[in-house]
Amino acid sequence: MRFHASPRYAYGPIAGIACALFCSLLNAQGYPTRAVRIVVPVGTGGATDILTRALAQRLTSAWGQQVQVDNRPGGGSNVGFEVAAKSAADGYTLLMAQPAFTVNVSLYKKLAYDPIRDFTAVTLAATGANVLVVHPSVPAYTLKDFIALAKAKPGQLNYASSGNGTSPHLSGELFNAMAGVRIVHIPYKGAGASVTDLLGGHVDLAFLSLSSVVPQLKAKRLRALAITSAKRSALMPELPTFAEAGLAGYEVTGWYGVLAPAGTPREIVGRLNADITKALALDEMIQALAAFGLEPVAPNSPEEFTAFLQSEISKWAKVVKASGARAD
Repeated sequence: MRFHASPRYAYGPIAGIACALFCSLLNAQGYPTRAVRIVVPVGTGGATDILTRALAQRLTSAWGQQVQVDNRPGGGSNVGFEVAAKSAADGYTLLMAQPAFTVNVSLYKKLAYDPIRDFTAVTLAATGANVLVVHPSVPAYTLKDFIALAKAKPGQLNYASSGNGTSPHLSGELFNAMAGVRIVHIPYKGAGASVTDLLGGHVDLAFLSLSSVVPQLKAKRLRALAITSAKRSALMPELPTFAEAGLAGYEVTGWYGVLAPAGTPREIVGRLNADITKALALDEMIQALAAFGLEPVAPNSPEEFTAFLQSEISKWAKVVKASGARAD
């Protein structure tokens, strides 16, 4: 006897796939139906935290669901990254990542997560910039002056950072390599201690976020030489970029982007991308971030953000290798 499959069984797999896609779309349209948390891998008060709280407030209003900020500092941001990586891939746990996300993969021998494999990129949200500042006792008033001074005194000048492998540390190592100078790195346990010693004249210079040093610059307790971004900042438009000041090609972008655990439904990722983009485009959001030297990024796709992350990983891997920096 020959068996003939009935339509019910013959088209079962196709119907199942169609049903799954339809249900996924319905879930995305109804998302979110409960509170969403955004993991912040650093403590409160910094640029990453400020941006996330501003974004959470706008998304809460847009969705009618509470968006909670979950600060998980520690381990050079690895604690927060791991928490997000191991969360359910349902769109209800997100991560606000910053440069450490692309640096740590080269800085640490072993990580409990992979920045590309274990995450789904949503969108690059905002960028900021660091500024090269010197103590007033340093006899240099332009970047060219300072490079000449550093070349005349190899190994005699030093720069502070908030720790090995941090953005200020690697900004200095990149500067050493590109300017052909040798400035000694002095790591501190946090940004606060490094700034205190810089103000006291115990170290010569540092790469710090522009927003954090504007008061000291205006009070002439520190002197700014150049900004690390590709273009000038509205916060201090008179401050030249490194390229304008004579070191072409030097650029360090402080960036902040939203990711979700790998496997988060594509439709939910698309919804997140669209809604976060809308929130970042609000005039009130733009003004709030500008006060801290941050600038929302133009609309970008998850694929574009992924490509950005991969390029940053490659860039900093070379700097970490050249500097010999290790964090464990």
